Amino acid sequence: MENHKLILHIEDNFDNRILVRRLLHSANYQVIEAENAYQAVAALQKYSPVLILMDINLPGVDGYTLTAKLKTIPGVNKIPIIAITANAMRGDREKTLRSGCDGYIEKPIDIDNFLIQVDRFIKLNKN
Repeated sequence: MENHKLILHIEDNFDNRILVRRLLHSANYQVIEAENAYQAVAALQKYSPVLILMDINLPGVDGYTLTAKLKTIPGVNKIPIIAITANAMRGDREKTLRSGCDGYIEKPIDIDNFLIQVDRFIKLNKN
């Protein structure tokens, strides 16, 4: 897999995974999917994505905790982590960024702007 086009999507909801996969594939990104923290860590032992898209409301270990853990792993800590979450109450964005996420995309995903946001996060990381 080409690393410069590889994205890890961590999401437990099947429909959300399909939507993100279709959007990313339409822009020639390759997608690795994980439904929980354990699958995500296993994927990161095998692959080096350019971006991690993180659902916050995961079963077991939530996205805040997983993000904090990933930010302590050498090599993985350099990969930008973008939260994709329905948590849109006052303070949620700040909590997400404090956990170590490098950005925030609200659900429901705005399909017209999603790829623009993803491209922006990847380009920011290259600079």
